[in-house]
Amino acid sequence: MNSKPLNILILCTANSARSILSEAIANHLGGERVRAYSAGSKPGGAPNPAALRLIARKGLSAAGFSSKSWDVFALDDAPRMDLVITVCDNAAGESCPVWPGAPVKAHWGIPDPAGKGETPDEVDAAFEAAWDLLEARFSALMAVPFEKLEPAELQQRLTAIGAMDGGTALSRNLNETGGVA
Repeated sequence: MNSKPLNILILCTANSARSILSEAIANHLGGERVRAYSAGSKPGGAPNPAALRLIARKGLSAAGFSSKSWDVFALDDAPRMDLVITVCDNAAGESCPVWPGAPVKAHWGIPDPAGKGETPDEVDAAFEAAWDLLEARFSALMAVPFEKLEPAELQQRLTAIGAMDGGTALSRNLNETGGVA
């Protein structure tokens, strides 16, 4: 790795909730060290309104987020990714495009907050829980001196982060066995 920002692509099937939250968190915590993007295998058309409300409640700008296909990041003129993280189990199991530059890959499966809760307070609580899990993982990543690590060392650190409490069963299984999505 070098001193340029680490380009991170965060994937989820619909690119409407967990990946959008992750993009906001990673860019906020990463400062100039990171440039995060999000995309999905089957984009939902728009970010989940609850995700955008939560981003705004956290004091971050909710402008500019969109639900887009991961195919845009496989194009020749797309930013070259250093790291690709899946945050939903469905996306982890899908055949991803070939990413230019052979980025390091990780799976940090987080339970889906979308569709949880019947009242606005319950919906907000589900999104807050997902935020907390994602924020813990990206905080752990920001504590890693990734600029100085070789890809194999970075992969080991990402695997440990993916095994943190609160992840999905698939995430725990992949990360305990050293597998990646």
